[in-house]
Amino acid sequence: MKYKSILLKLSGESLAGANKAGIDPEQLASYAKQIKKISEKGVEIAIVIGGGNIFRGLKASAAGFDRVSGDSMGMLATVINSIALCARLEEEGCSSKLLTATKMAPIGELYRAKKAKKFMSKGKVVIIAGGTGNPFFTTDTASALRACELQVDVMLKGTRVDGIYDSDPEKNPDAKKFENISYDEIYKRGLKVMDMTATTMCKENDVKIAVFDMDTEGNLGKVVAGEAIGTVVS
Repeated sequence: MKYKSILLKLSGESLAGANKAGIDPEQLASYAKQIKKISEKGVEIAIVIGGGNIFRGLKASAAGFDRVSGDSMGMLATVINSIALCARLEEEGCSSKLLTATKMAPIGELYRAKKAKKFMSKGKVVIIAGGTGNPFFTTDTASALRACELQVDVMLKGTRVDGIYDSDPEKNPDAKKFENISYDEIYKRGLKVMDMTATTMCKENDVKIAVFDMDTEGNLGKVVAGEAIGTVVS
C-alpha cells in the first residue's frame, strides 16, 4: 500500500445513494466493505462524514433558522451518518470507534488526537463525528483539521465524481480532468474542491489530497495502493 495512514472524507449526499436523501443501505454496505478491505491490509483509517443527506446547515436560514442553530443541526446530522457507518463496519467484522467533536456520551467518546491515534495504531477504524464542534465550519474543514492533527499520509476525498475537473463534468461533457494539480492552481482557477478554509489548511500544513469516485466499489483500495484513478492535490 502506498499510504499507511489516511483521513477519508465521505459525502453525506453520496451516502444517500439513488434515494437522494437519508441513508441507502446498499451504499452504506459498499462503503463498509471497501473500508474493511484496506483496514485488513494494515492501513490506519480515520473517517469524517458529511451530513447533507439529512440536513445542511447552510440551507437552514431559508427555513427560518439562524446560522448557529442550523450548523448545530448539521453537525448532528453527521453524527447520525457516523453511527450508521460505525454499526455497519462492526456488522462486517471491522472493529471501529466513534469519537465526537463535543461531549456526547454514551453515543461516542470525546475526540482527542492522541486518543484517535492510539485507536488507529491498534487497527480500529476511527470515525470522527460532529464536524469541528463549532458553527461556521464545514465538514471539509473538519476533515482538513483532523488530517493535520493526526498527521496522516493523505486526505482522501471520496465523492461521486472521479477527480477534479476544470468545470463541472455533470454539466459540461467537455470538462478536462486533472491527474495532478497544485494548491496554487486551484486558487488561480477558482476550483471548488473544498471550501477555502479547508484548502488553505491543507496547503499550509503540506497535507496531500486525493479526490476520487468512492461510489465505484473497489476504488478506495486502488487509491490507497497508489493507482492513478482520481486527482492528487499537492
